[in-house]
Amino acid sequence: MLITETAVRDAYRIQPEPIPDQRGLFYEALRHTSLRAATGHAFEVRQVHFTVSHRGVLRGIHGTALPPGQGKIVTCVRGAALTMVVDLRVGSPTFGHHDVVRQDPHTATALYLPDGLGLAYVALADDTCVNYLCTQEYVHGTIIDVDALDPALDLPWNLSGPPIRSLRDEAAPSLAAAEAAGLLPTYEDCLRVYHADPSPDD
Repeated sequence: MLITETAVRDAYRIQPEPIPDQRGLFYEALRHTSLRAATGHAFEVRQVHFTVSHRGVLRGIHGTALPPGQGKIVTCVRGAALTMVVDLRVGSPTFGHHDVVRQDPHTATALYLPDGLGLAYVALADDTCVNYLCTQEYVHGTIIDVDALDPALDLPWNLSGPPIRSLRDEAAPSLAAAEAAGLLPTYEDCLRVYHADPSPDD
């Protein structure tokens, strides 16, 4: 697999190398040692969940407060999604920056997002299913919401009409308002989390 850093520091694309035969394809979606070598971070799966969305649904921007945090590897396993990673870490060299990845089952491109990074995506097809591998179990009340349509972020959604959003996402603050309210993690706190957990490879 090819693991490359995005325009947002510490966020990585994971691009598998398919092996075709007469039955179809085989590929590795995740290898612990390869991810650890590329990122320097340990990744332990503690929760797995899926979303299923209609075409035009826009989810996010969502992050998780520290503690507990919740790093993620995100893959589109059905349909297609235009996915944005946004740096929510106050003090980060790429704070407020974003990168864009088109995800679908054909490329099988995944995104690795450690703590402090926000995720948003718009479903490009009906019945789009996105899979999350998470480093922590979900804790009610710890989700950070930022407006995916914040004009200051200027995310390139290329929407043809108003997206379908939850009431919570529609009411989310701008990045500047979330920072002013003290809702966002600091870059320093996130770095401590990235390197806190021991790994069998150490």
